[in-house]
Amino acid sequence: MIDFRAYEKFSDPIFRVSLSLIFIIGGLGHFGRHEMMLQRVETSPWFDLVSSLGQPSFFLYLSGIVFCIAGVGLMLGLFTRLSALALFLTLIPITFVIHIAPDHTGPLFKNVAILGGLVHFMVRGGGWCSLSKYSH
Repeated sequence: MIDFRAYEKFSDPIFRVSLSLIFIIGGLGHFGRHEMMLQRVETSPWFDLVSSLGQPSFFLYLSGIVFCIAGVGLMLGLFTRLSALALFLTLIPITFVIHIAPDHTGPLFKNVAILGGLVHFMVRGGGWCSLSKYSH
């Protein structure tokens, strides 16, 4: 039987890096695939609400910036708690606008799982091999 506790300290950096990649890659997509993503927002049942708050294109660019910057922060364990909080607060409205719609159960619960991972880092910090004293 393998005693996985010997590898416990590696779980935080592996979790940070793997979780951060969805934000970094997704955030870059907010720029590189902006029109396609904007069309997804326009087909959302919540489009009128989003439009009443401001330009959907602006929100898409803003969320892309947060995803990229805070995603790198999470990856490096730099201001981990703040990075996780920024990602959490940005992901909640995206989850509502895009994934609370008919036939979006899978993506909805994927985001719920990601939100849970972000809560982990908001509470525990970056753990081993992080670059910030704010991560512990």
